[in-house]
Amino acid sequence: MSYGQGGPQSQWDPWKPNSQQPWSDGDGGQSPDWAALAEASETRNKRRRLLFIGGGVLAVVGIGTAVAMGVVSANDDGKAGRPTSSLPATAELPSGSGTPSFAPTSAPPPLDPKEFVASKAKDTAPNGPGIMFPGRQLTMGANVYKKGPTADTTACATAVKGSLPGVLTANGCTRLMRVTYTRDGIAVTVGVAVFDTEAQALKAKQQADRKSFVQALSGKGVAAFCNGAVCRSTTNSYGRYAYFTLTGFTDGKNVTTKDTQVFTTGDDLAQFTFQQIRRRGETQASAAAGE
Repeated sequence: MSYGQGGPQSQWDPWKPNSQQPWSDGDGGQSPDWAALAEASETRNKRRRLLFIGGGVLAVVGIGTAVAMGVVSANDDGKAGRPTSSLPATAELPSGSGTPSFAPTSAPPPLDPKEFVASKAKDTAPNGPGIMFPGRQLTMGANVYKKGPTADTTACATAVKGSLPGVLTANGCTRLMRVTYTRDGIAVTVGVAVFDTEAQALKAKQQADRKSFVQALSGKGVAAFCNGAVCRSTTNSYGRYAYFTLTGFTDGKNVTTKDTQVFTTGDDLAQFTFQQIRRRGETQASAAAGE
């Protein structure tokens, strides 16, 4: 007759946790072998540790292989045998930012037109009355002026009057071009004095006074004007050019402050002369920039 705990006895398995140590029947009366149980448990723990360590070694080997493959692919020269799945080198990978960066650039500053009419050294384009004052007429706004006679001389003092001959001579004037325009009984002569430098032209402008004026140019259907009559004169400069206007009536009348059309005519021609000199500088600056 056996003595049990009720129900079938559990089978002890050293590899299964929580399995129970079998009890001997009542006839044996032997106690469990605790030393054997401890030794089996230690053996089981050692096997688990070996399995973990072995798995870790395999993982490290796998990672090392992957890194080695990446390095080989990065250093490959692109010849046959390169794995199709290889990654590009770090330098080839795109950066984290999606916005491309470029080296800063700046356009060169535009050339100054005045620089090309400020000295004889740079102002080398052809010149003359026909170039400075082209065409047969001039339109300024609503006003149309008919072009009359032109003149050109290197003896600057012979084409001016009053105190201007001395001013031009003292500052080294090398050329003086003149042209006359007419409109509605009003005539205006423009004189352009040419110097070697801007400083000379500016000094001539500063030294000119109320008695400095260009000589009126008549002919080609333009009657003599401003011979003893009061006329209006202007003086200005741009670059190496000083320019003057003399405006009056073709019938010999004196100009008064009420004769606004005379003032308008003189101002229109002075403005046009400035534009022509500046345009000359712009043309030469544009040509220099394209070289």
